[in-house]
Amino acid sequence: MAKLTSIEPGFYRIPLPEALSDSTHGEIRAFELNTIRLRDADGAEGVGYTFTVGRNGAAIDAILTREMRDIFADAEADHIESLWQKAWWALHYGGRGGPTVLAISAFDIALWDLKAKRAGLPLWNFLGGFDPKVPCYAGGIDLDLPLEKLLRQTDGNLAKGFRAIKMKVGRKRLAEDAERVKAMRAHLGDGFPLMADANMKWTVDEAIRAARALQPYDLTWIEEPTIPDDPAGHARIVREGGLPVAAGENLRTLWEFKQYIASGAVTYPEPDVTNCGGVTQFMKIAHLAEAFNMPVTSHGAHDVTVHLLAACPNRSYLEAHGFGLDLYIAEPLRIEEGCAIAPNRPGHGIVFDWKSLEKIRA
Repeated sequence: MAKLTSIEPGFYRIPLPEALSDSTHGEIRAFELNTIRLRDADGAEGVGYTFTVGRNGAAIDAILTREMRDIFADAEADHIESLWQKAWWALHYGGRGGPTVLAISAFDIALWDLKAKRAGLPLWNFLGGFDPKVPCYAGGIDLDLPLEKLLRQTDGNLAKGFRAIKMKVGRKRLAEDAERVKAMRAHLGDGFPLMADANMKWTVDEAIRAARALQPYDLTWIEEPTIPDDPAGHARIVREGGLPVAAGENLRTLWEFKQYIASGAVTYPEPDVTNCGGVTQFMKIAHLAEAFNMPVTSHGAHDVTVHLLAACPNRSYLEAHGFGLDLYIAEPLRIEEGCAIAPNRPGHGIVFDWKSLEKIRA
């Protein structure tokens, strides 16, 4: 065991190569990245991170800088479950969700990275090791792309090795969504895994109507059809819409996932390791889904999450997210014949280009 001797937060604004768009966030030109670097008494380093859609990164940075340094001063780095509980309850009254959970998530990821490195194992193996080849889809943030450009983007993703695609829906007219999904189905062919993401756009009744309209196109799932605060509404959509439902990227706790899973409000639970409480909580959510005989998928942070799904026998698809870090890390996610390959480097294996990031410090 070794005590933590250094806690170093970082806060950066990552420009996107081209503007992205969805039904609730509108046009997105950059995302914000919060990092945390931990060192223990032996000099070993663990790195964690979280991200936001261009806002609130400063709040996360403040929590990492002020609160985490105080809470974890001289802590035993190996006691991850104890440290998670300590942070949760220390910060609970002032924020049991939002930036607080994102900050805890980043710190927790760094602790697991450090512990796996000290064991000399890749994180996926350290967590139990199921299969390093994880089925993967390209997660397009493409609501406003003209159809021709959407199809060209799809061809580019196929050329990269993807064998499953997710597109955005939630345009002003349902008929436009249906036309675009129909065109994608025709372009990809029967049986090709195709998902559609509404980003919470609809009311429950609108979502049921949309799901029924999209039924003929054999979607793997419809994602986030309505707001995350309505598990009863999600359960109605699952029952009455006729399509599987993926949800969870905006849920922040294990207990929120319990409500969704136990009440039949989701078909594919979809935690994000950077905002659900880190590796500690992601794996609990995945195992909870397994106990209900349900597949688990993921949102965002694919460079970390590939390890987590590689340790889950009930994994379905890893999302290769549009907010990628490829320009700022040494070895981006590797895709082969539709699968993401969890690396065998110790820890999560993500090596940031800190000099390049320094140029875009927020």
